[in-house]
Amino acid sequence: MVKKLKENKKKGFTLIELIVVLVILAILAALLIPALTGYIDKAKRKSIVAETRQVVMATQTLVDEAYAKKDEGSTITVNGDSGDVKVSDIISLADVKAEVKDITDVEIGTTKGEGASATTTKTGVVTKLTYSTGGKKCTYYADVTGKTTSDGNYDVK
Repeated sequence: MVKKLKENKKKGFTLIELIVVLVILAILAALLIPALTGYIDKAKRKSIVAETRQVVMATQTLVDEAYAKKDEGSTITVNGDSGDVKVSDIISLADVKAEVKDITDVEIGTTKGEGASATTTKTGVVTKLTYSTGGKKCTYYADVTGKTTSDGNYDVK
């Protein structure tokens, strides 16, 4: 009979052991969650900077092509639907996959255009461009002298 009682005794964790394990897991989660959110934010920042680089390179390529076709001293325009360089062409060439894409505040040379338009008469170099997607905005500056930026020539806000 004693032998039967020992066989029926169930083995398992006590309530205190389970609570200790849960407390340890809660402490680990409390330490890891802030670190992981920091990595996620950093990855999103790097993503928009990479997309902005693609947009700047595409814009510069299209501006160079337009500049080569024009007479010296002519005006180059970057505009949404009309102009020498269209925003839709920039987005297509840059091959950015984000849902919302907006290119504004483009500067070529030293002149500034309104909205997504820009003109130049002396040079075909993109000096400033603002790219927006997914609620984030990244501005490229060719010359960062005197400017505070978050990532070299790129300022993410």
